[in-house]
Amino acid sequence: MAIYSIKDLEQLTGIRAHTIRIWEQRYGLICPCRTKSNIRYYEDDELKLLLNIALLNRNGYKISKIATMSRDEIAAVVEQLSESHVTVENQIDALTIAMIEMDEHKFDHVLSANISAHGFEQTIHDLINPFLERLTFLWFTSSIKPAHDNFMSYRLRQKLCRAIDSEPLPHPHAPKVLMFLPQGDTSELPLLFSHYMIKIKQYNVIYLGGNNSLADVIEAYKIKKPEYIYTYLSEHFTQNLQQYLNNLANSFPAARVVITGYHAGINKVQIPENVIMLPTQEAVNEYFSNNSPMSVPSRNKEQFTY
Repeated sequence: MAIYSIKDLEQLTGIRAHTIRIWEQRYGLICPCRTKSNIRYYEDDELKLLLNIALLNRNGYKISKIATMSRDEIAAVVEQLSESHVTVENQIDALTIAMIEMDEHKFDHVLSANISAHGFEQTIHDLINPFLERLTFLWFTSSIKPAHDNFMSYRLRQKLCRAIDSEPLPHPHAPKVLMFLPQGDTSELPLLFSHYMIKIKQYNVIYLGGNNSLADVIEAYKIKKPEYIYTYLSEHFTQNLQQYLNNLANSFPAARVVITGYHAGINKVQIPENVIMLPTQEAVNEYFSNNSPMSVPSRNKEQFTY
């Protein structure tokens, strides 16, 4: 069972810590545990309850009314609202609760309903990315246990792999993108998101996955000769950044080396001429959209027609 500080609750629910304390003291809505030194902490049940209370409150229920309801009554009303009031905030709350409860049915239902209504690409932009942003703080503070992270990541990975496989193969002569994670990094979820977004822009993707040495990437490059080398440098990347960029630039002088992730936002490095640093997924999408085979002038498009 995970343990949360009041700051964790604030980050997850969007409710200020001061307000949470008032709800505790005035209405007895949630009951914190306390350490031997009298410091508040909260467990999974209190987080789930607070997420449900926040959802009801956003949908017009007064706190005084919610305080008269049992936990089962609150959960029942929340379930009705989640079906009839399909806002992004409601859906993010529903995903968060499903993750904490490790409820595969609920997690899949929320994602599948959004994908069916809006398509996979729009679901990534409108729901999945905001959901992951909400959880970033808790990953850094270890407030969410690895079991929660693994549960959520596996199910998102399943959805991504299905979506990638369902897309038709680009033209054989379309530009190629060699994608990988550096040695020591096996967190593939951000790389899979990029795989999907780049493939639908009509690039051929050569996907190596996680934990690749530079020698492995060089070997793949010799075989496929891609126009782009793409890697995601997360907060777990511990190598010397300047040296790593230089090694990539020197190893693939004829390719454009695209770097994204946490370290792509660090400006205290000298960026080699053939390296492109894109700190956000939006920047990645824009870059590959502007250079996509689907966006080249019409006189050059014949080579990409099916």
